Amino acid sequence: MSMAIEGELGEGGRRSFHDGYDCAAHDARLFGDGAVMKLIIVVRTLGLWIRIEHQTRRGPLVTRWFIAAANLASSSSHWPLPTDQPPPCSSNGFPSVTHSLSGNPIPKPLATPPTRATLHLLLLLLRFRQRRSAASRPAGLFDSESMPFSKSEWLLCGSARPVVLRRPEDSSSEGESALCVSDPPEDPSFSGEVPSELCRNMVDVIGGIPRSSTAKKKGNKFRRRVQGGNKLMRRRIPRLANGKSGHDQRILLSDDDISEILSSVNYKSSIEECNSVLIRLEKHSDKAALGFFEWMKANRKLKGNAEAYHLALQAIAWKEDWKTAEQLLHEMVADSGCTLDARAFNGLIYVCTKRRLVDWGTKWFHIMLEREVQPNVSTVGMLMGLYQRTGKLPEAEFAFTKMRKCNIKCINAYSAMITMYTRSGIFTKSEEVITLMNDDEVVPNMENWLVRLNAYSQQGKMEEAELVLKSMVDKGITLNIVAYNTLITGYGKVSDMEKAMEVFDRLESAGLVPDETTYRSMIEGFGRADKYKETILYYRKLQKSGFKPNASNFYTMINLLARHDDSEGATEILEDMRAAGCQCSSIVTVLVRAYGSVGRMHKVLQILQACFYKKILFDATSCSILVTAFVQNSLMEEAMRVMREKKWKDSDFEDNLYHILICSCKEAGCYDDAVRIYNLMPRSETCPNLRIYCSMIDVFTSMERFSDAESLYLELKASSHNLDMIAYNVIVRMYTKAGRPEDACLVLEDMEKQKDIVPDKYLFLDMLRTYQKCGLLEKLADTYYWILKSQVEFDEAMYNCIINCCGRAIPVDELSRVFDEMIQQGHLANTVTLNVLLDIYGKAGLFNRAEKVFLMARKQGLADIISYNTIISAYAQNRDFRSMTYFVQRMQEAGFPVSLEAYNCMLDAYGKAGQLEEFAAVLQKMKRARCDFDHYTYNIMINIYGRKGWIEGIANVLAELKSRGGEPDLYSYNTLIKAYGIAGMPEDAVKLMQEMRIKGIAADRITYTNLIAALQRNENFLEAVKWSLWMKQTGVAGCATRA
Repeated sequence: MSMAIEGELGEGGRRSFHDGYDCAAHDARLFGDGAVMKLIIVVRTLGLWIRIEHQTRRGPLVTRWFIAAANLASSSSHWPLPTDQPPPCSSNGFPSVTHSLSGNPIPKPLATPPTRATLHLLLLLLRFRQRRSAASRPAGLFDSESMPFSKSEWLLCGSARPVVLRRPEDSSSEGESALCVSDPPEDPSFSGEVPSELCRNMVDVIGGIPRSSTAKKKGNKFRRRVQGGNKLMRRRIPRLANGKSGHDQRILLSDDDISEILSSVNYKSSIEECNSVLIRLEKHSDKAALGFFEWMKANRKLKGNAEAYHLALQAIAWKEDWKTAEQLLHEMVADSGCTLDARAFNGLIYVCTKRRLVDWGTKWFHIMLEREVQPNVSTVGMLMGLYQRTGKLPEAEFAFTKMRKCNIKCINAYSAMITMYTRSGIFTKSEEVITLMNDDEVVPNMENWLVRLNAYSQQGKMEEAELVLKSMVDKGITLNIVAYNTLITGYGKVSDMEKAMEVFDRLESAGLVPDETTYRSMIEGFGRADKYKETILYYRKLQKSGFKPNASNFYTMINLLARHDDSEGATEILEDMRAAGCQCSSIVTVLVRAYGSVGRMHKVLQILQACFYKKILFDATSCSILVTAFVQNSLMEEAMRVMREKKWKDSDFEDNLYHILICSCKEAGCYDDAVRIYNLMPRSETCPNLRIYCSMIDVFTSMERFSDAESLYLELKASSHNLDMIAYNVIVRMYTKAGRPEDACLVLEDMEKQKDIVPDKYLFLDMLRTYQKCGLLEKLADTYYWILKSQVEFDEAMYNCIINCCGRAIPVDELSRVFDEMIQQGHLANTVTLNVLLDIYGKAGLFNRAEKVFLMARKQGLADIISYNTIISAYAQNRDFRSMTYFVQRMQEAGFPVSLEAYNCMLDAYGKAGQLEEFAAVLQKMKRARCDFDHYTYNIMINIYGRKGWIEGIANVLAELKSRGGEPDLYSYNTLIKAYGIAGMPEDAVKLMQEMRIKGIAADRITYTNLIAALQRNENFLEAVKWSLWMKQTGVAGCATRA
């Protein structure tokens, strides 16, 4: 070795060099053959050159030295000694075969392929060195730490043909490595191109360990070193953080490695060589692989190259660039002439499966079917696994149906369908899948047997489950712990714990040790069967075996102890739950549910005080759960105690908690408890809680304590709060229930001043009802058009309320439009709505519409006596006596007696029409029917007799009215004054005015008008002027009563 190289190596390098040279001489003496000694020296020297390259950070040249070692070892020519210069390299980057290590020309035979004898010598040397103890000599190239081909397969590419050195599968039991040499091809046309299989092996070796192999420490250490100087460059990184697995890992390559990979191909390279580079780049980076794929496209390397498209599709899939993937599939067929098969889509579906992209996985499957591509077992298996993990049952059913139509037998698909149906509780479907599997002659595997067993156990069909277990044994399948646990769970579900115990004994007899699932299932089963002692026993066994109960076990134990009133046991379980890491809020929730369901909520506080009650007082969530449970169970003392002793301070949370408690009492109808909670809560005089006050106003309204409710409203109004929509809704309802619609209207006026408040449906309904009670037709119309602008959803209640309240405030055509829209939307009108429509249509003279509404009411069974009265009244006012009589008959046929209102309508109609005979006949019918006359009946008679001037008849009517305990009302006096005027008795008319004053009946405009007309008729003009002036002085105006 020259001084230059020794200086470059340093002191450590020189020692390694001399030790290696001594090793070579030692090995040569052992063989005792000069030719072998030459071989050993060459191999040892090249190994030292590899170390030199490593120590001088010239890592990319390492692979060249391996190839050079094989070439020079195969040469039968001169064996030059090593010099201080590396051999020159050819244009392709590999050592030139025309020069020796010293740089001197060597004979032509050096380029010949290695002989089988030479390689056998290498094999013998390798095996001999492996049998030697590592401590008997210095480390050399053939040690396991430095031997690159001692543990994994690799490829030596000579100038003529490849030589594969690998560890065969049938290696000796002693673990000795074997050097297997591939024979040269017998085909004389062999051109030196590397087959695709060998290209893949070559790429795997140069780039690192294949994905399917597992790295081993010694071989990988050397392999990592030679790829990047002193840096351990070969390491794996995950493909993506989302949806990765152990098989989806990247191999990190340096820039020099990538440059070297790309320099190994050019436009003259074969498709196989390009594919090998694409495979390696795809393992490193999707971006690099897709870039090289574009280079292959530009250099026409994709014609019929389906494998390249498969790799590119998978790389695109990891980027989730689905549009490009669709374009690539089209290009694969249209431009490159490839045939689509399942592999093209499986890569895409695989990525969707890993990342749980259900929609895209389903879409690719449908595209696959649309293009008539036959799916394979892998396709179905990936899709069914995806659907099972995401719970997409309809998609799974579709894929399963297509699988059977394509005659594909994927056992995982059957298992997935059974599992999904079982989880969904559709057990009949689970059994149907099992039947289909038997019909399709698909042989179950272990997983499928367990899935079947679970399907029957979950629905409690234990006889069928036992048959499945027997079939497993008959098929020679060794039952595992899962099978026994599933059976125990099934017996627990049907509370047949004797059978569960038998299975437990069979499990132990089979040599299996119960695991945590076994004990947990036994606890659940005995707890469901309400076996107190047995449940406690297996709970102890579970803990003794070193296992921990799960949440379901804790829930079962607490419920069991609550039913058996074991407070001490419950305290122990609560401590176990705390030790297991359960949160206080979860523990309290389980406890109050268990004891509340058995009516023992009064025991909860005692149990908590025995364990961690003090910690609960520091947890706001736990306190709220506990207090709410106490209030719902009417344990007000306990609830108030917890609120007094709490240690947490959060005013907003506390206000919300009090609001929840008040609402709970209100919903339960315990208004006194709600008032009690309100009186005990801390309150702010300057800033009251709007929600709490609104709830209390509602509570006081329900208790009919309207003064208290109004006081709270006034406090809110005096505070800085701006009332919201809910507050106005509550307050309006309070005044409405109190019978004070005028005050409700004032509240609504205040609300309208706040422009930011848009009423909801319920407030609009209250507004309409309030304005209707006050007779504010203009407000009703404005509210109706406000509802239309606000686009509130119209439901059945809204339609009925609008027609009932706004019917007389909006035009008839608009009312008809609303009613028609209501019917078209499929909503039903109630009886009140139909009666309002009858009244409006009748008074408007729209009798055709009125009859349609009446027929609708009869068909729907909604026509009542008011409906008949309304339509009879409409025809009576229109003096359509024929229709009036017809509906009176229909009223009787419907089983309704002719009402007093109907008789009054007929009397009024006949009387005003001058048909006194019919008028008298109706009176006779009323007397025969023993109808009690009301004021309206007497007023009609007075009015008709007065028009005729029948003073005697009027006197008889008044006498009869007084004999029945009645007195004339305002309408009666107005009619009498008019009648006396017609009869020429103005003095009697004036006396009636005096009588009205004595009785306290205030005269209206009609009264004065009739009196003045009576005086003028009888030429008492001066008296008429006096009464006219008096009417103006009293300010009598407005609407008159009926005349």
